[in-house]
Amino acid sequence: MFSTSHLHPMLVHFPIALVMFGFLAELAFLFLKKEISLSRMGYYLLIAGTLAALAAWLTGNFFTSPMDGAAGQVKETHELFATITLILLLITSILRTTLLMLKNENSALKILSFILYALAAVTVSITGYLGGSLVYNYMLGI
Repeated sequence: MFSTSHLHPMLVHFPIALVMFGFLAELAFLFLKKEISLSRMGYYLLIAGTLAALAAWLTGNFFTSPMDGAAGQVKETHELFATITLILLLITSILRTTLLMLKNENSALKILSFILYALAAVTVSITGYLGGSLVYNYMLGI
């Protein structure tokens, strides 16, 4: 039977995949400067990953149950990294969209957006690891 508690596990894989693949596209663009399509793909995946992260964050905050003990501590850390990831993605998306609208793709702000994207890729990985730890180490949802 379907319940709202299934929404979070159904959505969490999307921001991980979209953000990681988008960042890898941006990283590839650094080495293949002539392939502007890689940077454009990285941008679109950033936007999709940000929306997916927002959906995962919302379902995690509203449709998961509280936990106590060691699992509760891991969940708190997981939630902290999820929030940090979402903030980084929102800032990076706004910055990249602004640069794209101003047609100013070769500025120092592009470097800042790349660094923020890299940090978001790291924090989404940590968030996913902690979420997996909740499932496999504390038998959450099994």
